[in-house]
Amino acid sequence: MNGNLIIYNALVVTPVGSTARQGEEMKDLTIIDNATVEVTDGIITYVGAGRNEKREGFYQGYWHINAHGNCLLPGFVDSHTHFIFGGERSEEFSMRLAGASYMSIMQHGGGIVSTVKATRSSNADSLAENARKLIRRMSKMGVTTVEGKSGYGLDLDTELMQLQVMRNLNNDGCKLVDIVSTFLGAHAVPKEFVGQTDKYVDFLIDTVMPEVAKNGLARFCDVFCEDNVFSLEQSRKILEAAKKLGMKLKLHADEIVPLGGAGLAASMHATSADHLLHASDKDIKAMADAGVVATLLPLTAFALKEQYAPARTMIDTGCAVALATDLNPGSCFSGSIPLTFALACINMNMSIEEAITALTLNGAAALDLTASIGSIEVGKAGDFALLCTSNYHFLTYYIGMNCVSHTIKGGILLSNDNYFQTSC
Repeated sequence: MNGNLIIYNALVVTPVGSTARQGEEMKDLTIIDNATVEVTDGIITYVGAGRNEKREGFYQGYWHINAHGNCLLPGFVDSHTHFIFGGERSEEFSMRLAGASYMSIMQHGGGIVSTVKATRSSNADSLAENARKLIRRMSKMGVTTVEGKSGYGLDLDTELMQLQVMRNLNNDGCKLVDIVSTFLGAHAVPKEFVGQTDKYVDFLIDTVMPEVAKNGLARFCDVFCEDNVFSLEQSRKILEAAKKLGMKLKLHADEIVPLGGAGLAASMHATSADHLLHASDKDIKAMADAGVVATLLPLTAFALKEQYAPARTMIDTGCAVALATDLNPGSCFSGSIPLTFALACINMNMSIEEAITALTLNGAAALDLTASIGSIEVGKAGDFALLCTSNYHFLTYYIGMNCVSHTIKGGILLSNDNYFQTSC
């Protein structure tokens, strides 16, 4: 369902363009005071200063919102999450805070093995219901597009089920967010293939990925390229197979050790490489030159008490940096956009302007969607986050607190709890 909407008396704050903003460009925002934004059938048809009362149809057939001078931003794009899963791992989180190692947690049946077991035991309805709860929370924080990964099945049936759940949620007649699906069968090696990683890689390529592609279930293929998970060679093999099947490429890269995943992403012209806590300066430069979006996940570093990705170095080198939450049931059970803003600016030395670009236009670039979302421009989707303040610096200053008063999706106005215009 799309809407006809006019927002007036708004302070529009937006990056502009149909490509990622790289390096110094990330700080450049267009700001329009006393702005009017018109949305027709869910698409932006006018953006300008002042309320132009002579525009045809200005009064009839449109909902009207007086923004009262508050900031209107593009809807936020959370371009890296794992929000389809079964079970939870709260006790494991407490064990880790008490000093337990990842390996000791694994030996007690925790870690990703626990989530895989719970997800395989779930059905599509239960996965969808859990996902809807998370989506509602995302929407309240201004998220209008989210990427979701599979990777908690590690077998044919459950991987397909995760992706099918995302497709079904995306086809809901009254959805709160758009969902972009990513196949992450190479998230870990399942117990039935322990000690046989190459055999598992062949299983993914020969059995699972063709089914994913045949059914059009994933836009992207991702690989956890990491020491003792999937090597550079194994990752390349999976990504090359995915490319032949028509999927675009992503990588979990250089999160734990400097393996060289960022360099692999650059050499394969992946859409994005994510995490990147230990990416080398050489590989960062290669990503910048290749136009690979660096998707940084400060909530995960915070939750794991790890160093943060070198955002300042990446931006100064000319990278396009995106920010995302990495919402998942293990290392980061949080989809907090407010805390992501705060950590990026306080602990990663990004300016608030750079962080806004990273969570809007560059987030869209990490999903190859800059032509349709990520900025407030004519021809793009009528997706917005309306703040409760006229000062966009509150996104960082109001630490960890939500200052989004309303989310607007396809020209349909949402409050933090309800549809204002209509209900489903």
